[in-house]
Amino acid sequence: MSFTAPCTAGLAAVFGFVVGNAFGSPFVGVIIGAVFGFALAYVLHQFSVPRTAGRWATIGLLAVVGLLLTNLGGAIAGALIGAVLSWFVYWLDTGDYRKNVPIYYTARETLWYNTFLFICGLVFFFLIAPLLPVMWLSFNAEDFFTFTPEMLSFDPAGYSLKHYEDFLGTDEWMVPLKNSLIIAPIATLISVSLGTLAAIGLSQSHVPGRQWIMAIMISPMIVPLIISATGMFFFYAPLGNWLEANLGLNQSFVGYVKVILAHAVLGVPFVIITVTATLVGFDNSLTRAAANMGANPVTTFFRVQMPLILPGVISGGLFAFITSFDEVVVVLFVGSAQQQTLPWQMFTGLREQISPTILAAATILVTISILLLTTVELLRRRSERLRGLSPG
Repeated sequence: MSFTAPCTAGLAAVFGFVVGNAFGSPFVGVIIGAVFGFALAYVLHQFSVPRTAGRWATIGLLAVVGLLLTNLGGAIAGALIGAVLSWFVYWLDTGDYRKNVPIYYTARETLWYNTFLFICGLVFFFLIAPLLPVMWLSFNAEDFFTFTPEMLSFDPAGYSLKHYEDFLGTDEWMVPLKNSLIIAPIATLISVSLGTLAAIGLSQSHVPGRQWIMAIMISPMIVPLIISATGMFFFYAPLGNWLEANLGLNQSFVGYVKVILAHAVLGVPFVIITVTATLVGFDNSLTRAAANMGANPVTTFFRVQMPLILPGVISGGLFAFITSFDEVVVVLFVGSAQQQTLPWQMFTGLREQISPTILAAATILVTISILLLTTVELLRRRSERLRGLSPG
């Protein structure tokens, strides 16, 4: 009555404000939400309702209320609110909020610990939340960027895969996708090769001025992209003209070369940083032992160093691939229409014609990025295990 119920009432009041605002009565929603939250915590505690039964009962109750007040969309929103409220009640009532807190923490320190976790979750939510409407709208059955009443009510007639069919079935989108799949892997390969060698060299303490060299090599991450793109334009334009005039290379081929080299420059800093971080825990006595056994530097690198730093190399390569695959500013400056990449096509589509197919393309890009970042995290954990660290 003095802790769980008031806290639950406060959280329920927040939900009540959001729901009430949708109906034009936010303050009424706050009052109803606070009363409901207090009553929910009291009933679940007073009658010792088991966790599973209490949570499902709360979810079902609010889902039914949402369905009666609105439609299927309201039922789903009510179920989500019920899941959060019921979890919060049991989290407080069973003392789970102190589960990962050291036993000697005071009440104030415990409050700060959980507040810090809440702030981290809130930041994560605000980073992810803008992507959810884009992914949702990509299934719109209409040809405009708004949520239709059918979508909000989760009517199957309001949803369609036609924008994905348009993306996968027309040259307007497939050609830029093919260009991106040509440019990004080659640029990644160059970035990984140069960045790994640079990181190994800069990790040696006897290299003079290595901190200044490191600062210069990671500068493409720091310098505004528009400045880097302008500089690359003035550098690669004369280079392309020279290759065409003196070597007789095809203009389209030269355009690909310029874009690939430019993207490789943008990807090198990511490889240097990740490989350097992996080399921090590398035991140099292993290379000395290999040399004592008669191995030359090349053999030592591929048989001793590379297997241990491989997770960092792959992580840097994935970041370089994402950077190249999603980049648009440098392509606009350095490339031509023949090297039109997928982000370029999306940018052009936003300027010239507003097509929901852009949302389908964005959803596919987000999905690819999530898969690659998940791979990076798994490789990071594997790297820590290889170095004898517990994955954080």
